[in-house]
Amino acid sequence: MDSYSFKTLRDEAYEANMEIPRRSLAIYTWGNVSAFDATKGVFAIKPSGVVYDDLTPSSMVIVDLEGKIVDGKLNPSSDTKTHQVLYREFPGIAGITHTHSTFAVAWAQARKSVPVFGTTHADHGAETIPCTEIMSAEAVARDYELETGNLIVQTFRTAGKNPLHMPMVLVAGHGPFAWGADAAKSVYHAAVLEEVCRMAQLTLSLDPRASPLPEHIVRKHWERKHGEGAYYGQKG
Repeated sequence: MDSYSFKTLRDEAYEANMEIPRRSLAIYTWGNVSAFDATKGVFAIKPSGVVYDDLTPSSMVIVDLEGKIVDGKLNPSSDTKTHQVLYREFPGIAGITHTHSTFAVAWAQARKSVPVFGTTHADHGAETIPCTEIMSAEAVARDYELETGNLIVQTFRTAGKNPLHMPMVLVAGHGPFAWGADAAKSVYHAAVLEEVCRMAQLTLSLDPRASPLPEHIVRKHWERKHGEGAYYGQKG
């Protein structure tokens, strides 16, 4: 395939990456987004260490699911192997965002999952946002970025969580990853995750013993947006 055959994928990845600074989800080079084309088995991802103001669609790097650079002149994000694992193990996702947004990172550094304290959280995920265990020294020594992906996958499998229903996670001591049906949706979920973490922290500052939202309200808010009889938004 020539470079032009990846133009649409590069454009999608570029636009999604530019949403990171627009949404104040990271400063400098502290984040990356990828866009996946399942038919070609490749994804476009931000180049490593390049500031957002210097990005262009052509600077996005095309990588396959084995980690091979298919097209591009720059080194891909250092988090590429994490994206690679998630695309392989979470069928149905086509965009991944990783940031170091302040409140999500704070929860990750505290190694705490985020309870459903209110309806904003419930609208986007009717369950606790998981935080992984801290990565072992052995896993870090093997292949840190690859093992980050494996840790996320194992966290979801152990908890019996569906990554299509809970499109976000906190990696203990590290920060947030989010995903979606395309790159733009993954950034949307990253922004939601940051806001939910901020709201949760403010809730606990007001009442350190705050209780999660009752399940019947959680389910109502989830179902009205995502259930069979969903009625949120416009038809068609």
